Amino acid sequence: QVQLVESGGGLVQPGGSLRLSCAASGSTFSEHAMAWFRQAPEKEREFVAAISWSGPISDYSDSVKGRFTISRDNAKSTVTLQMRNLKPEDTAIYYCAATGLLGHIDRKLRQYRYWGQGTQVIVSS
Repeated sequence: QVQLVESGGGLVQPGGSLRLSCAASGSTFSEHAMAWFRQAPEKEREFVAAISWSGPISDYSDSVKGRFTISRDNAKSTVTLQMRNLKPEDTAIYYCAATGLLGHIDRKLRQYRYWGQGTQVIVSS
């Protein structure tokens, strides 16, 4: 079992930056691939970024590639999402997710067994 708690959301102006964090507990963090998804109002939850167990492999959606960076610290059981050059269309609830033990990164929601409660990001002037 893995418990995930996100933090770092808030209101930011277009072009600004935010850093989201996800703290994990309850399992061997280093043996779970991690990801961020987001859900805008009246839209389906969508993939944002993912990172493999030890961090050398990452994947990004086309809409955030070059602006967002996912990283993890296995010693601290945390995964972060650094977001730069934010746009109004980035406005959403951002969710941290973990695969089952020894899972691989994937863009599909069903690959992820554990989810946080989400943190709101609003990009507006």
